Amino acid sequence: MAGLIKREDIDEVRQRTDIKEVVEAYVTLKSAGIGSWKGLCPFHDERSPSFHVRPQMGSYHCFGCGEGGDVISFVQKLDHTSFSETVEKLAARIGFELHYEDGGTGPRREDVGKRQRLLDAHKIAAEFFRDQLLTQGAGTARQFLQERGFDRAAAEQFGVGYAPQGWDTLLTHLTGRGFTLDELKLTGMFSASSSNAGRFYDRFRGRLVWPIRDITGDTVGFGARKLYEDDQGPKYLNTPETSLYKKSQVLYGIDLAKREIAKNRQLVVVEGYTDVMACHLAGVGTAVATCGTAFGTDHIKIARRLLSDDGTGGEVIFTFDGDAAGQKAALRAFEEDQRFNSQTYVAVEASGADPCELRQTRGDDAVRELIADRRPLFEFAIKASFANFDLSSGEGQVKALRHAAPIVAQIRDVSLRSTYTRELSRWLGMQYVGEDQVARAVAAAARRGSGSAPSGGRQQAQGPQDQRGQQGYQDQQGSGQQGTGEPTDSSEPFFERPDPRDPMARMEREALEVVLQQPTALTAAQWESFSTSRFTVPVYEALHNAVLAAGAAGTELSRWVESVREGVPDVLRPLVSELAVRPLPAKDADAMVVYCRDILNRLTELRITQQKAEKLGQLQRMDPTTDPVLYNQLQRDLMELEMQRRLLRED
Repeated sequence: MAGLIKREDIDEVRQRTDIKEVVEAYVTLKSAGIGSWKGLCPFHDERSPSFHVRPQMGSYHCFGCGEGGDVISFVQKLDHTSFSETVEKLAARIGFELHYEDGGTGPRREDVGKRQRLLDAHKIAAEFFRDQLLTQGAGTARQFLQERGFDRAAAEQFGVGYAPQGWDTLLTHLTGRGFTLDELKLTGMFSASSSNAGRFYDRFRGRLVWPIRDITGDTVGFGARKLYEDDQGPKYLNTPETSLYKKSQVLYGIDLAKREIAKNRQLVVVEGYTDVMACHLAGVGTAVATCGTAFGTDHIKIARRLLSDDGTGGEVIFTFDGDAAGQKAALRAFEEDQRFNSQTYVAVEASGADPCELRQTRGDDAVRELIADRRPLFEFAIKASFANFDLSSGEGQVKALRHAAPIVAQIRDVSLRSTYTRELSRWLGMQYVGEDQVARAVAAAARRGSGSAPSGGRQQAQGPQDQRGQQGYQDQQGSGQQGTGEPTDSSEPFFERPDPRDPMARMEREALEVVLQQPTALTAAQWESFSTSRFTVPVYEALHNAVLAAGAAGTELSRWVESVREGVPDVLRPLVSELAVRPLPAKDADAMVVYCRDILNRLTELRITQQKAEKLGQLQRMDPTTDPVLYNQLQRDLMELEMQRRLLRED
């Protein structure tokens, strides 16, 4: 019987799972200080990294969109799985056996999430195709690979397989493994018979098959190449759109290339499965391919996150065939160029050969040279567009200049823009259009473009300071709406965002950052001081109370931030995530200890100052003769508080 996962097991999975390792399957992270990492947010499109991860606390937070939480919520949101499915997935990842309440044994087959069932079916199908490649009937498929320079090791590296020519070999295999027809209909691996209602048959038959995996390595679809003349289908046949497979969102080879892309800050986009194989085997491990569609907006989002496309470097290289179709594809890619901060290039072999053909005829070096000899995509686009103008006439040159000047004006590198301004003059010819006229046209285009960036232009996304008023509670000058843009729920408590110029608010915030991020660094005296301090800013008072409750409950470090999050109103949970990952200004471990001590000492000193003010006021209102014992006690208390304050200053 299925049951709820035991709470202690959930906590164990959360504690044992390295959130940084999980996040890096989706996002390229860079060090952002001691114990802190940052990258481009996977939850929204941004150009400057504002997504932070604190592995020690098991937390993440984006200062741009406000998303935050622990490793379970991260996987839930990105993989669209339920809480139980996510915990089960993470438990399987670390090899941890879960236990369930009321004697449950976990979800029954019929209760397993639909997505996971589909993934399981694809995994088994990929293994089936791979095994079939070694059978006697797959001789033509093996010959196809050998003729293109791919041996058995290469086929295994990329999971290449063979779909037998029978009508229902895969169908029989999967139903024999316990999958129902209703489940298999949703995979896209089968087609319905037009003549026999209710009958299904294998979609891929007598074809070489490549598994198409998502960025995490899960197989979500297949691409299949025709092998036999009597096959009436298209040369390449892919999985149709399913809940798993969205062709505009998948890149073949991304699972193998993601680490090289992040390491080398380079993405190479090729046109086919064999081109990806050829590039990787030749040493270009950053190659990926689209699956039957143009390289579009959703692909760019994936690429930018892996490239850490923040304007500090990186390159995207498109390879296209040298024919008219390849040129058209390059121009389509150029239309999307403005969505990148990285420099975009195009690599086209003079003979028109693709990477697979190059490797076959001239070896691995030729593939590497093709990529190394790339040229800027804007140069390719400009020269290709000149085919539309008569450059032998003055009128044609002027029209070509009007078309090309805005392209050159978009070049981010000023020195490179100057170089290509001169090159443009040469490409156009000097007879009718001189270099000065070209320079003026480019400068004018740059001025026109600086007023407001066109759609898709390189406008920088707002950084953390720009969007801090959108974290789930209202600014002092707010519009009465939450950060989501929806009206505030009247049942939720109302909180104003503290004025960042208020020194008291700043000190309370910094103290909360320390306690959330470095709870084990607090001495007993510092914890006592923090516990007895009065927080005056309502937002931080609510967080202070939640911290005290988590501390009183003896919360383990693995659940520390999550426990505090659970203890505040929903509207303040993003703030807990924010403070739990905000980088602390310390360059090393020793400096971190000093910083935490100083912040908490300041809080303690403030508490002492408040107590002194209260006792001094009480003392000034008293007549010493009416209660001399209390009067003397207040004086002793004031002296003791002053001694404590001086000791803090000496610390």
